[in-house]
Amino acid sequence: MSEQPAPAPMPVPAPSASPLPPAVAAALKRDNAGLVAAVVQQFDTHEVLMLGWMDDEALHRTMTTGRVTFYSRSRQEYWRKGDTSGHVQWVKSVAMDCDGDALLVRVDQVGAACHTGTRTCFEGRGLDVTTLDVATPDITTPDVSTPDISTTSGEA
Repeated sequence: MSEQPAPAPMPVPAPSASPLPPAVAAALKRDNAGLVAAVVQQFDTHEVLMLGWMDDEALHRTMTTGRVTFYSRSRQEYWRKGDTSGHVQWVKSVAMDCDGDALLVRVDQVGAACHTGTRTCFEGRGLDVTTLDVATPDITTPDVSTPDISTTSGEA
C-alpha cells in the first residue's frame, strides 16, 4: 500500500481590511481558517519554545505592541501570551518563511512558555525515532603544499 500525500490546504486570501502592510498581507499564505503557524523561539539560545497560530490581526498586534498575540483555535479569540500566567513573550523579531506559510517569532521568554509549566512545549516530549545508519563519505582534503618560506633563491 503506497502512502498518499496529504492534500495541500487551500490558501486563504488576505482579508480586504487587513491591518498588515499590503506586501506582508499579500505574501502570507493562510490555511482555510485564515491562520498561519507561528514558531516561537528564544532569541538568544535559539531554543524552540512553542507553536501558536496567528491571523492578520494577531500578527499585527505582535508586530506593533512588543508582546506576542495568538489566535486561539479552540476559544475563537485572541490571547496575549502572559496576560494570565505572567509568562510574557517580549518580541525581538518576526520573520516570514520563504513560502509565506509560517512565521518565526523570536522572543525573550519570561518563565515557562508551555501552559503545563515547562520551559518549552517540547520539553520531555521526545519521540523514539529510528535512524538510518548512513556511512559518512570519506572526504579527503587535497594536498595543498605550502611553499617553504625558509628557503631563498640565493639573493641576499
